[in-house]
Amino acid sequence: MIIAKNVCKSYNGTQVLKDVSLEIADGEFAVILGASGSGKSTLLSVLSGLEKADSGSICCNGTQLETLDDDGLTAFRKREVGFIFQQYYLLPHLNVDNNVKLGASLAGNKAYRQIIEAVGLKDKLKSSPAALSGGEQQRVCIARALAKNPNVLYLDEPTGALDEATGREVLDYILKLQHEKGFTMIMVTHNVNIADTAETVIKMNSGKITEIYKNSARKNAYEIGW
Repeated sequence: MIIAKNVCKSYNGTQVLKDVSLEIADGEFAVILGASGSGKSTLLSVLSGLEKADSGSICCNGTQLETLDDDGLTAFRKREVGFIFQQYYLLPHLNVDNNVKLGASLAGNKAYRQIIEAVGLKDKLKSSPAALSGGEQQRVCIARALAKNPNVLYLDEPTGALDEATGREVLDYILKLQHEKGFTMIMVTHNVNIADTAETVIKMNSGKITEIYKNSARKNAYEIGW
């Protein structure tokens, strides 16, 4: 369970999050929608412990994030969460296999190559990030995060660099794995159609949550528009 209460966050005197409160249940898939500058990526950062809120409280799986120092937040992220970002953050001196193995090693996951195969990179195991397309690099990031077996997976535009066919394939795999493993998943996306695959949709504007609703009937990755 993730519970945020009255969360505020400012940068350089500009308030980016304004008294944000929400609850996300264990095993739930929530999508955060909003225009650029609405605060959705900042909300993802404070919910995940990447950054500390200026005020308010955030409880994730029984841990009060506002009580942790930097070392405590690092330990929390290592233990609880996985990340998929817009930027790839791959280690350039490691090949695909070893980049994904980094995430797998945190969870003792020796079956991580099944995930590499599932995201379509079986033939790229020994390739360096520089030899991959942008879409392929994003798929390495997805595999690395999933190989960690996280309790909560945070995603910032995970299909943004992918073409439609690959995007649907990868989204389908993420959704199926989330259903199988039961981890909580929170995704920021500009693709409003992806919201139809989620249980909960959170809309933001100007640093505030303007609407939260549940989908009565969820669609799969091949039923939505793109």
